[in-house]
Amino acid sequence: MHAEDIIRKTAEFFEDSLRVQLLENIRKGMKRVVIDFSELARFDPGFADALLDNPEDVLKNMQYAIEQFHDQAKGIEVRFTTLPGSQKMMIRNIRSSHIQKLIWLEGVVRQKSDVRPQVTSARFECPNCGNIIGVLQLDKKFTEPTKCGCGRKGKFRLLSKELIDAQGLVLEEAPEDLEGGEQPKRINVLLKNDLVSPITEKHTNPGTKVKLCGIIKEVPLTGRDGSKLTRFDLMIEANHIEAVQEDYIEIAISLEEEEQIKQLAQDPRIYQKLVSSMAPSIFGYDMVKEALLLQLVGGVRKVRSDGMITRGDMHILLIGDPGAGKSQLLKRIAQVAPKARYVSGKGVSGAGLTASVVRDEFLNGWALEAGALVLANRGMCMIDELDKMTDEDRSAMHEALEQQTVSISKANVQATLRCETTVLAAANPKFGRFDPFDVISNQINLPPALINRFDLIFPIKDLPDATKDEKLAKHVLLLHQNPDMETPEIETPLLKKYLAYVKRMCKPALTDGAIEEIKNYYVEMRNSESQTDTAIKAVPISPRQLEALIRLSEAVAKLHLGDKVTKKDAKKAIELLNYCLRQIGVDPETGKIDIDRIATGISASQRSHILSIKEIIAELENKLGKTIPITDIIRDAAEKGIDATIVEEAIEKLKRTGDLFEPRHGFIARM
Repeated sequence: MHAEDIIRKTAEFFEDSLRVQLLENIRKGMKRVVIDFSELARFDPGFADALLDNPEDVLKNMQYAIEQFHDQAKGIEVRFTTLPGSQKMMIRNIRSSHIQKLIWLEGVVRQKSDVRPQVTSARFECPNCGNIIGVLQLDKKFTEPTKCGCGRKGKFRLLSKELIDAQGLVLEEAPEDLEGGEQPKRINVLLKNDLVSPITEKHTNPGTKVKLCGIIKEVPLTGRDGSKLTRFDLMIEANHIEAVQEDYIEIAISLEEEEQIKQLAQDPRIYQKLVSSMAPSIFGYDMVKEALLLQLVGGVRKVRSDGMITRGDMHILLIGDPGAGKSQLLKRIAQVAPKARYVSGKGVSGAGLTASVVRDEFLNGWALEAGALVLANRGMCMIDELDKMTDEDRSAMHEALEQQTVSISKANVQATLRCETTVLAAANPKFGRFDPFDVISNQINLPPALINRFDLIFPIKDLPDATKDEKLAKHVLLLHQNPDMETPEIETPLLKKYLAYVKRMCKPALTDGAIEEIKNYYVEMRNSESQTDTAIKAVPISPRQLEALIRLSEAVAKLHLGDKVTKKDAKKAIELLNYCLRQIGVDPETGKIDIDRIATGISASQRSHILSIKEIIAELENKLGKTIPITDIIRDAAEKGIDATIVEEAIEKLKRTGDLFEPRHGFIARM
């Protein structure tokens, strides 16, 4: 197509379809106009084809036509969305035949450089004759005019230069687009003008999945001696970029959907409907599904006047037998959560979870590359096979779970990244499967400091039970026979929007009734045991569980769009927490809930036995001297009603901690 035809067609197209949008954008001071490609193809298929084959010239002519159309339209950029499927490319499939063509692709932003000015054109003056020479800066190097019409060569004076904002991205193929063991490929992307404005900046943060429309360009490579190589590199000059995966704040909810959500919230069965829609294809686990629903909504994040922050996100740990459906639950939640990342234990490192420092390809310095927990900021991170991770890598999570930040100090980069991420983790018990005759808390093979940061811990047991097994088998078999049998009561897109709306709009406050209910439960739990002078009192729950109760109560209130946390909401939260504590926090000797079983790995009764045995050892040392026979300790402990096996266990623990040592077989001495 000739330039005159393009200008004429553009004027017609704008008069027909885009006059209002253009005038609105000029009024707002936005230097862009976004065109739906399908509309252009409907208007004139030949024009649309010309744009795909020769985008640079067509876009320049379109821009010229728009400038003629309106006085204030100078410098307005033409952006295109919804290109046809035939123009979709994978980064790995870009070839030399695609250079200077308009394509679109999807990928994950891995790195992002700073915004820096770039020269597009410069004006020079000849000192001899005063002639003004304009030079377009199309290359990487700044070019000056070689000679003037009067015959002068070199040494021209720079009058002015036009600058635009530019920024570089590194785009990587999304993991879900890859097959088998393919390595994701990367390509550099150049963003200019309105694509680096503060509004669009948010959509291109590292970790965001983006849809990019742009022109493929070749970049000349130079050798060490400064000569140009025959080999070229590829780069995409972006025409339009938009985020595909948004967090809950950016999910667009129309007025009709908002009305639908409000009507749903009025339904008396809304709570049951939401729980049943969580994972309809997974049989049972109602309490777990309920907890996961509350986790998706979360509590209210509070920033106090003294700068202290109380997190609103709840972390949940599922510990269960193999094949009990933990990973399936995690995968399903990854579909429902507005912004989710799924990682699995053995392939996870501490840097991959938090952040690492890498060489910056654009500015030749050091740059931060965010890990999974930071990339899922304001979303959810699913960590499967938590027990298979190494201790050093697991310890990287401590700060992210409680303080919700990731601090890094490497090379010359000192940074604290935000990490308001909800974590849902799954792990297997110590020996692969639960031992039904041992206490559950003995079988959790995770460090106490990490376990302590999870608000709810659910053991998922797989015990033979004829009626339950029959129901489960029937459910699974019918699902295989008819995959669409289990349709959720609330469809997944609406469920996602419901949860996003609730999380965005609701900030319920505690009422006096709810405060009273939670306070009574907390005080009663901590002071329920009768206490003798010698016994060490078990600590049933700690202030961490009190905070977990507040978060759970707020989440229950949010689900029915309440602005107050009522007594009923608090009761629901207490019921859930109590269920968890009864499952994993019961001391087998006393039959009472003891949070120390989970938090420190040693129950209160064990601690009281250790103290009693320490006293016996001190008494015997006064009588017998430094070296004490173990048989004497067992004899004295039996008089106090302590079993021999408990004595042997306690002595082993004290030897491990370095309080005792064994100078010769059958004897012990204090350090």
